[in-house]
Amino acid sequence: MSSNNCYDVTTWPVGNPSEDVGEVINSIIADIKDRQTVGDANDGGKPGAVIYIPPGDYHLRTQVVIDVSFLRIHGSGHGFTSSSIRFNVPEDEWPDLHELWPGGSRVIVDIPLDGEGGGAGEESKGAAFYVERNGSPRISSVEFSNFCIDGLHFNPDGSGMHPENTYVNGKTGIYVANANDSFRVNGMGFVYLENALTIYNADALSIHDNFIAECGSCIELRGWGQASKITDNLVGAGPKGHSIYAENHGGLLITANNVFPRGASSVHFNGVTRSSVTNNRLHSFYPGMLILANSSENLVATNHFLRDHEPWTPFLGVDNGLDDLNGLLSVSGSNNSVVGNHFSQIIDGQSIRPAGATPVIIRLMAGVGNFVSNNHVVAMDVHSTSSDSCFEAQVGALLTTEAANGLAVTAVMVDSESARNTILDSGSDAQVIADRAVNALRATPTVGFQTAPALSAPTP
Repeated sequence: MSSNNCYDVTTWPVGNPSEDVGEVINSIIADIKDRQTVGDANDGGKPGAVIYIPPGDYHLRTQVVIDVSFLRIHGSGHGFTSSSIRFNVPEDEWPDLHELWPGGSRVIVDIPLDGEGGGAGEESKGAAFYVERNGSPRISSVEFSNFCIDGLHFNPDGSGMHPENTYVNGKTGIYVANANDSFRVNGMGFVYLENALTIYNADALSIHDNFIAECGSCIELRGWGQASKITDNLVGAGPKGHSIYAENHGGLLITANNVFPRGASSVHFNGVTRSSVTNNRLHSFYPGMLILANSSENLVATNHFLRDHEPWTPFLGVDNGLDDLNGLLSVSGSNNSVVGNHFSQIIDGQSIRPAGATPVIIRLMAGVGNFVSNNHVVAMDVHSTSSDSCFEAQVGALLTTEAANGLAVTAVMVDSESARNTILDSGSDAQVIADRAVNALRATPTVGFQTAPALSAPTP
């Protein structure tokens, strides 16, 4: 039996999806609301609908406003390709490129914005998909799946950088304005948006298996929330934004993500409790990779941290403003566990800031009762190189393991505002800076370390 709750934007009679798919989808949502008016009929009612976006290019000039539950918008391909690499290739080479633009089921955000940077007015005005509904119950089970949202271009920001490298255009992919339950964002592609995902007050949110890169900020969970997960995504923000950010959340699971470099941070918690950051691969060109700010009782375990240098010519000299004393992982909060992580600090010693400082890996800035155990630090001093080829430069840097010398680092630094912490096997005695009177410490043995001889039982 066919269903009248399945729609195709290319066959809907209202609007032209190629010129303004936003108008088309809004018309479909209006039809859903007109037809589904009975809330309780035969133990059902208001089942929602599916809106299909076939492969193709669809300009969006009208913001899609979603205020119905049980809506799934899906396509047939996330369509991501690197616009950043293309825009930094000389234009006379463009005719030789196999593709110039992202593909798949591609929604091109063409919402008119005031000002070159698009920053005027409310930030939600630049969102392709805007979700808001007040009252009870919360809007539930809205899904975005398997299509691309493309911001197309970045704009000048006064920095003097190439306009396509600023990560500024006032455009957002999906903006959820108020309390929501059981939303899903799966298999999507987001590219060249100032903000890819901005979601307020999420409960049981799933952000899974997406490609979210070359956006100013990628995933931001704002307001408050609980019991959500960010898993198995490929993520990479710009130097002024967050790759993964969450505030005032509990029970948040961040697992199996591959976070690319260039974001101001890889993972940033603010006021987050009883949550987990586990089994992620985190890569950055600056300190401040994972930040726990005012966050307590969190687990940070079995992640791979790589901090190395920027190898691509267009972004040389760009950083997040933090120096090497900040730490790759910083903690302000209590009773957090940092266990079994691997840290690779592969940098040119001449680039350390402040000059002559010893870089810090884990820094406990404030709070009590944090547990740091069995973390492994590899620190190498390498001669940095650069290239005009993004792919070759980054792969070459990743595969380089030869270095002239080891690099002296502080594996764990404990500030005076942090106390009663336990630090086990996460650095040699010389690599841990902590007040032994108020913190418990067991250093990692070093080569040549000798244990005390075992006591033998006295002979009768």
